Amino acid sequence: MPDGASREGRVLGRDPDTDIALVRADGSFADVAPLGDSKRLRRGQIAIAIGNPLGFEWTVTAGVVSALGRSMRASTGRLIDDVIQTDAALNPGNSGGPLVSSAGEVIGVNTAMIHGAQGIAFAVASNTANFVISEIIRFGRVRRAFIGVSADTTNLPRRAALLSQVSSSTAVRLRSVEKNSPAARAGLKEGDIIAAIDGRPVTGVDDLVRMLDAERIGRETLCTVVRRTGVSQVAVTPVARPN
Repeated sequence: MPDGASREGRVLGRDPDTDIALVRADGSFADVAPLGDSKRLRRGQIAIAIGNPLGFEWTVTAGVVSALGRSMRASTGRLIDDVIQTDAALNPGNSGGPLVSSAGEVIGVNTAMIHGAQGIAFAVASNTANFVISEIIRFGRVRRAFIGVSADTTNLPRRAALLSQVSSSTAVRLRSVEKNSPAARAGLKEGDIIAAIDGRPVTGVDDLVRMLDAERIGRETLCTVVRRTGVSQVAVTPVARPN
């Protein structure tokens, strides 16, 4: 703690896809940093990073918000959306520390830097962190939709794009479909190409992952599927992704 005291903490849950964990600490706290609304951020705003880089405790570095709405791949391979890019200096040991605005609000959670590059670091936006925290409090984990497929990005022939009524030249091809999964029960098969979900183009695997959010759990989702026999609409009902 800032006053030098130690508190016992217990991990209530963690989300590997965003590298965020929720910890309950014993006792009460007189001062708590307020969580800001990352949607209100603008490029050029002051960004202050706090952490323990290379073991040096309570180090403060400052910079600006360089960009908003970035996507960054987590260690699990999943994309983290709505990431804040900053030029505040981050080093090993900064991860997990707060990124703070000039108003003293936590606007992000420091998470990564690019080795070999200067002035490029990233933080998970406070709104994403707030979502993760609320999911862990309510469900003990972060729920994400699951249909039971593995896929890769593939070219979408122009004729298939026209028939699918999408403007993209790429889509997702299913490499495998798990037995008894929502996709299998809906009739999806290996080799099927998903061009759109609920009318929105699926230009690649990242789009597919991004669209399978918690809001689709238990909700019928319409997939535009391209096969040799033509284009069809397949209704899939995602379930919560297993742990």
